[in-house]
Amino acid sequence: MPNTKNKAFLLLVFFLLLAQISFARHIIGGEITYECNGNGNYTFTLLIYRDCLGNGADFDSAPGALVGTVTFFSNGQVIDVEELPTPVEDSVAPSINNPCVEIPSNVCVERAVYVFDYNLPNSPSTYTISYQRCCRNNSITNIFTPESTGATYTIDLVPEAQALCNNSPTFNNFPPIVICSNEELIFDHSATDVDGDQLIYEFCSPFVGGGLAGTGMTAGQASDPNGVAPDPETPPPYQNVSFILPTYTPLNPLAGNPLVTINSNTGLITGIPRINGQYVVGVCVSEFRNGQLLSVVKRDFQFNVTTCDPLVEADIVEDVILGDKEFVINSCGVNDIQFQNESFDRNNITEYSWEFEINGVVEKFTDWEPLINFPDTGLYEGVLILNPGLECGDTATIYVNVYPPIYADFDFEYDTCIAGPVVFTDSSSTGAPLIVDWNWDFGDGEGSGEKDPKHLYSEPGERTVILRVTDSNECSDQFSAIINWSPAPTEVVVMPSSFLGCTPGNVFFNNLSSPIDSTYDITWDFGDGTFGSEVSPSHTYTDPGVYSVSLRIISPFGCEIGDDFPDWITIQQGPVADFTFSPQKVTSLENTVEFFDQSIDAERWQWDFGLGASREQNPIYTFRDTGQQDIVLIVYHENGCQDTAYAKIDVEPVSRYFIPNAFTPNNDTRNDLYQGVGTLDDILDFQMLIWDRWGELIFQTTDPYEGWNGKKNNVGRDEPNGVYIVLVNYTGPRGNSFEIKEFATLIR
Repeated sequence: MPNTKNKAFLLLVFFLLLAQISFARHIIGGEITYECNGNGNYTFTLLIYRDCLGNGADFDSAPGALVGTVTFFSNGQVIDVEELPTPVEDSVAPSINNPCVEIPSNVCVERAVYVFDYNLPNSPSTYTISYQRCCRNNSITNIFTPESTGATYTIDLVPEAQALCNNSPTFNNFPPIVICSNEELIFDHSATDVDGDQLIYEFCSPFVGGGLAGTGMTAGQASDPNGVAPDPETPPPYQNVSFILPTYTPLNPLAGNPLVTINSNTGLITGIPRINGQYVVGVCVSEFRNGQLLSVVKRDFQFNVTTCDPLVEADIVEDVILGDKEFVINSCGVNDIQFQNESFDRNNITEYSWEFEINGVVEKFTDWEPLINFPDTGLYEGVLILNPGLECGDTATIYVNVYPPIYADFDFEYDTCIAGPVVFTDSSSTGAPLIVDWNWDFGDGEGSGEKDPKHLYSEPGERTVILRVTDSNECSDQFSAIINWSPAPTEVVVMPSSFLGCTPGNVFFNNLSSPIDSTYDITWDFGDGTFGSEVSPSHTYTDPGVYSVSLRIISPFGCEIGDDFPDWITIQQGPVADFTFSPQKVTSLENTVEFFDQSIDAERWQWDFGLGASREQNPIYTFRDTGQQDIVLIVYHENGCQDTAYAKIDVEPVSRYFIPNAFTPNNDTRNDLYQGVGTLDDILDFQMLIWDRWGELIFQTTDPYEGWNGKKNNVGRDEPNGVYIVLVNYTGPRGNSFEIKEFATLIR
């Protein structure tokens, strides 16, 4: 019957520890083997591997940890449940499939070794010994829901093995803790059998084990069949883990290219894994004697595939990479090559050398970055060797092409007086068979791939022209020259072609002659005795008349062009607009203004008052709004010329408030209220206060339209005849404060 000792302690520990399951250390592998001692006595060894980083549960049966159990079955029935002994714990020595890379600091594995004896009398039935646990790392790549998928470690004692007092095989090595992606994996996963039986290896599916029951995530107890630590373990047959098909299968757990496989005869695992991740892998070794299957030992473990940084790698600054560690350096016209060594990690490099065959002799150089002279053109082959003879070394093959030199050069010509294209002539040279590429940059955003191009600039000025040439050896060189393209314009073009205006006449002369800029010597004669030197000037004619204009242009090279424009500008006499107005101070109460024309040579008038207009010479206008008002007067000469005058008039808002000195509240509808009058719409922050002769406040209001009816606060007792004190405060429309003090006589 199952041993239930310490079950209450088991549940308490699990509820406390598994509340932090997302941070727990997880089991990553294990297996069970046995040794026959005779007379049905067996020694069983259970190996369990786990992550040793993070917090969470310790190994089962370790001091202060959960008490684990192992279950014995016969024909699928429980025959006993045994507590696991205290394990012997140790760390698995760090290993990696490439000894010349650094093991990541976040990878750590611990092992627990459980050894226990048990008597199983020979039986015609198969005994099954099982240990189950939850859970696997939730980051596992190749199976579904790893965070809730446990593991079952089990082995069968078949009747034939019992009869022969057989010993199961044991694996020789634990897989490397880290496997480098994109690097060849070669791992000896062989086993040893003391009986000398035949061993056959294969990838196989790991088994599902415990679940999440009892963790607080789901209902149940931690010792349930779907609990974290089933007690008793569930009977066979066991369910396989669910691989993510079709990429991963029990026989193809890591994929890879070439596929990661295991040799059935030797147990050698080879292939190149390509995808980083954590992978559940099962390896089964089947033991045969005279063709009879005696045992199957299944190891369930986790492969960690990651990108590895090598400890030593040969590298240089190169021009071309041919393949892995094959570099090409091309030198054009230079026989002394300064090599740039980028090998790493320098702290792990104890010895290095460069070897090149020069003139039939292999020469060796021991500088970190040697300067090597190659005496002639041609191809030289060599190597860079790091840590020769050591396990973690590296070698790079180097090809040096010493090519003949190439020289870029060109000539150019153009007419400095006539605006035409620049003719470029390539004069480059090379020791290679031929030049294959010309790349021209004309300095104005344009370019060409022709050998001898022509180029017409759109604007004058200095340009830096660059020619880069490449020969059949892929050697290149460049040459640059400054070109000052500043010919005289082919013709003089000015807009407008004529002008008719009024005094004062402002004319913009748009010089469209091309090419031209401020470096040219430019002379304008405006015909009124004045001159200008701008490219496109503006000029004001103050007197009426007809004017002839001329323009002369001299290029930086002294080439000249010009033109005369007779009777080009006509300026007519224009009027002069002006006016005055009265009154000078305009208010909302005195808002009618009289305007007086003061213009000269005007025969028509057009007034604009903002909200009104007039064509009278001296109009009168009443403003309907307060504030700044823009006044515009346009006057016209008899020849059509016009002029404009402007003014601003501030129409000031005015508030007026008057209060009486007596009233008769006798309900005769005449003078019954004490109330102020005036322009009340623009009054702000109004307040009226009234006191009697004894200083009692008997009425107040903030409404300028509300009056006092002679009662206290307009609802109380009738106040007696007499004199009362009145104080009124308010703010005018432009923020001015006003205060009025008055005596009011009440007469009934």
